[in-house]
Amino acid sequence: MKALFDFNFDSFVTPKLVKVVYILITIGLAILYLGIVISAFATRQVAFGFFALIIVGPLVVLIYLALARMGLESLIATIRTAQNTGELVRLAGGNVPGTSPQSGDTYPGGPTAPPSNPYGNAPQA
Repeated sequence: MKALFDFNFDSFVTPKLVKVVYILITIGLAILYLGIVISAFATRQVAFGFFALIIVGPLVVLIYLALARMGLESLIATIRTAQNTGELVRLAGGNVPGTSPQSGDTYPGGPTAPPSNPYGNAPQA
């Protein structure tokens, strides 16, 4: 709960909440499935009711559940990439976002200016 009110965004709250969100989506899709089946049988056409029960309902639920899962996995992958990139920057001696900058605003390794052009005589902008 504390992470929800972190206005500096020092930690990610999404990995902690993604399980709850996925469970809520699954419950919502189960209720949608029941609604589809009940509505189909309410038309008093038994064939349409069984068609919705066996084919339409499961197909709709599986498609939306797969889309929700892919979206959540993409979100988690992006966050893990950001965390791993921050760790690599920290290991290289740089500043991880959310931490205080190094003294003197120097580059990792010591120089106070950007490195010179590594491509030789190519014109610099």
